[in-house]
Formats: sequence, structure tokens, C-alpha cells
Amino acid sequence: MRGRHAAADLRSNGFVALAAGMILPLVVIGAVYGGYQVMSTAGCSGTVRLSVAASPEIAPAIKDAAARWIKTEPRVDHECVAVDVVAVGASEVAAAIAGEHGVTINTLGQADGKTQVPHVWIPDSSIWLQRMRAAREDLVPLAAPSLARSPIVLAVPEPTAQSLGWLENKLTWKQVLQQIVGDTRITAGIVDPNRDAVGVSTMVAMASVRDQFGPEGDALTVGAIKALTSGKSEQQSGLMARFPRDADPRTLSTAVTLAPLSEQALHAYNATGPAVPLIAVYPDPAPIALDYPFAAMPRLSPNRAAAAEQFRSVLSGPAFRNLLATHQLRANDGTVGTGMTLGPSAASSSAVTPVPDPKVINAALQMWIEITQPSRMLAVIDVSAAMKQTVPSAGGLSKQQIAVQAALGGLDMFPESWAVGLWSFSTGHQQLVPIGPLNTQRDQLRGALGTLKPNPKGGSGLYDTVFAAYLSVQQGWDATRGNSVVVITGGRNNDAGGMSLDTLVSSLKKAENKDQPVQIIIIGVGSEVNQGEMQKIVDATGGAVFVAEDPSKIGDIFMKALALDDGR
Repeated sequence: MRGRHAAADLRSNGFVALAAGMILPLVVIGAVYGGYQVMSTAGCSGTVRLSVAASPEIAPAIKDAAARWIKTEPRVDHECVAVDVVAVGASEVAAAIAGEHGVTINTLGQADGKTQVPHVWIPDSSIWLQRMRAAREDLVPLAAPSLARSPIVLAVPEPTAQSLGWLENKLTWKQVLQQIVGDTRITAGIVDPNRDAVGVSTMVAMASVRDQFGPEGDALTVGAIKALTSGKSEQQSGLMARFPRDADPRTLSTAVTLAPLSEQALHAYNATGPAVPLIAVYPDPAPIALDYPFAAMPRLSPNRAAAAEQFRSVLSGPAFRNLLATHQLRANDGTVGTGMTLGPSAASSSAVTPVPDPKVINAALQMWIEITQPSRMLAVIDVSAAMKQTVPSAGGLSKQQIAVQAALGGLDMFPESWAVGLWSFSTGHQQLVPIGPLNTQRDQLRGALGTLKPNPKGGSGLYDTVFAAYLSVQQGWDATRGNSVVVITGGRNNDAGGMSLDTLVSSLKKAENKDQPVQIIIIGVGSEVNQGEMQKIVDATGGAVFVAEDPSKIGDIFMKALALDDGR
């Protein structure tokens, strides 16, 4: 929470000392600077002050537990214990801790200058502690036992879940990613993983799929992450606001219809009585659950460390489990307290995925950064005679028409941050739209695509065109973007006066600048495309070849090809 409490030093003496000679114990419970103060002061020689910063969803349960504990008049060496519980986002505390020690947490950014470093930190996930340790091992304690648990789920509006057949099914990540990439009923969203443990957990799960399924897993994962980017929010509140407010098909078509959330966040959303409730889908394997570690900061004074350990000991057992349940949180062993009910899918989701080491977390975050960076792409489309061939399985459309339809579908998916240009080629090539920002020339690109028609007598200068396109993208190379050439072709090079394949490959290798990479992606339409020849081209610079022997399938192939267009 970044209210008035954030400006107060959690470790300063903000409590008013009461007379030591009071006969009856006094418990003071109040909200000060947006936090919760709990204090015992009867017959004490002094006060041990303990500041606690907890993630907002668990902070009320921590505050209630502190109030109950203070009623037992805890002491440390005859000193009373005072507890100040502040609800504050984990990313803000992480940045404050890093800033206090002069270190930087990769991709997190700078501290806001308001959030103070607490004595005890209860973030939503041990992922945060691992990220801190990656920056410097002594920023957080080595031991930080978990207090609660909330699995990561995929939140889907009930009408969408019903139409997808997801109401009762437990889905594998591969199934989920296939739907995200290829199903128009799904508009995905996510909270920026750089600042959100749920996002990081989702990236780690997706990275494991990417490794398990080879090229197919790679394409699915990259495509799904790009889809998630279109609905990215900086804060959870912003993401939740994008869920549909009614079940009208037009609303569902523009709202977020799939997003990773904690189980707690989903239940809290449904508790508000929305017109369209969310269904929790539990993917398999389970992502890393939120676990709310109790992290007593290093270098505390002995009395304060003792008070922190006493307080930690009371944050367990049936009473605390019931407090957690009132805020839709499970106990740390996955069981639930009074008042919280788990459905069949949730109850069967008992697998616990351990928190990985910092290298795995940083690799997942790096994957997010690489894939979501804006792209700078030159699309090059064949208009030679090979593209006039009709395709019976596509209702008699020509290869050209099918290719244009696929390109238009891809264009609609590109985010405004992309820069895209368009060439056509037969024996020679023609620039139709120069590479430029989509936010100003999307309509121009759409119009140019609509004018493409095959030349009935046109040959294919594929090799010369690929080299010219590569040099063009390389000349305007942009360090802030992925730079690529995407070629759609329906046949082989047949320009007798142009480059040979060997000349093209050697020319690409000679022109390549490893400090300014440009990858080539080739999409073949029909069996006339020689995949072996195309593979030699992309091997020279990096990239990929996709061949749709049945041209009617080019739409799926085109989406997979674009999923790999991350400029790496």
C-alpha cells in the first residue's frame, strides 16, 4: 500500500509510551499511516517495536493474529512487544530493500522513495526472496518459512469456460497454450511478471513446457506469451478491471477472457458478486503457488529478532488457518479453515511445485523480456505465377488469397508498438509500405495486402529478394526491437539471371553482423516449396522454416511462425 503509512519509517518510535505503573494491561489497536498498530504496555521496562510489511491480501489476517497475540502480553527480556502491520505490495518492498543496500533487482526498477524497509517482510511468494538473493545473498534471510498458500490458476469467465468445455476439465499446459494461440474466444492477459510473482510463476511453467516439447513447445510458448502481452497490466487491479462486466457476446469479444491469478484473487473477485463470475482452471503441472514466507530481515537486534520469532510461532495452527480462510487463503499445508470451500478441481490440486533457484527464475523473466520486446518486421509476399494455383481444400481460393488472409489475420494481432513494412516479389521486388509504426500505418498495410494478385507469367526471384530484404532490415536495425524478415512463398526460385542458392547463403554469411542480428523466417505454401533449400537460407542468419503442404492450413502455420519472430 502506498498511502500515508508508506512515508512513515516502520522502524521508528511511533508509539506513545504509556506509564509503566499502569495496573491493567492495555491493548491498543489502531490504523496509523494506513497500517495496523498492536501494542502491549503493562508493567514493561521498555518496548520492542516490530514493523511488519505484508502483501495486502494476507495483511488483515496477520493484523488479527497480532492483536490476539498481544492480548497474551508477550515479553522479550521484560520489554513489551509492539507490532505495526502494513499492507504493501511485494515489488515495492523488494525495491526498497535493494535501494537501501545500493543494489539493483533485475527488471524491477528503482524504489519509490516512500516505502520503508520493515523488520519482517511477508511477501506473497518466496520467488521474491530468490530474486533478492540473486542480487546479493545477504539481503534476505536464508530461512523464511511459509505461512499460507494460494495456488496459481487460470481465471476464465464462466461463459467462456463453458464454451471451451473447461468447467470440469483439468488441462495440461500444452492444451492451454494451444487454445491461447489458436482460439479466438480467448483474449489473454497478465500482470507484468517483472513486478508480480503470479506472472513469474506462469513464465516458469511455460518455460518448462517450451523445454519439454521441442520446436512445437517453443512456438506455442512464444505465441502464448505474445498473446498475454496484448492484455498486460502493471497492477492486478488493472487486469481485474478488464474482465467482462456482462455476458453479452460483444463484451466477451473485447474483454480479457483468460488470465493467471492466485486462487485467492479469483475467490475475492467472485465474492464481490460480479455479473460474470470467474472459473478457476488448474493447469497441470501446477505453477509455483504463492506461499507467503515469513522473512525476518538480517541484522535485527537480538530482542527484535526474538520478538519476530515469537510472532512467527503464533502464525500457525487451527486459529490462524481460520483467519486465513476468511481472506480466501489456504494454510501453508494446503488445507483450509472454517468458511472456505474448495471445489473438486481445487481439492484435487494438491501437487506442490517447489520454488526454483534464482537462475531458473531469471531465465523465465529473460524469456518474457525477449519475447515481448517490440518487433521490427519486413513482410515479403510472393506474387509469382506459383501463387495463382487454386486450393480445393480451401474452397477454391488461390494460394495468393490464402496467404493474404493469413497475413491480414496476423496484422490484426500485432500490437501498436510494432513496426512493420511490406514488399511483394516476382522476378523483382517492390516496396509497398516502408517499415514504420503500426499505430500510424496499420490501415495502409491492410489496404496494400488487399491489392496483391499473382502475376500469371511472373517468375520467382526469391533468392535476390531475400538478400535485398535482409540488407534493408539490417540497414535500419533497431537495438530496442527484434529485427526480422518474414517471407511467404509458394514455389522455388526460378530466376535464371539472379543469385544461386550457394551465392545467397555465402552473401548472407558475409553480410551478417552478430551484434545486429536479423533473423529470416520463411513460410512455404504448398508442396512445391523445397524445405531443404529454405533451411539452408535461414541457417545462415538464424530463423525458421515452416511449410504448409496443404495451403489451407497456412493460417495456423503463419501464427506459429510469427510466434518465433522475437528477433533472437
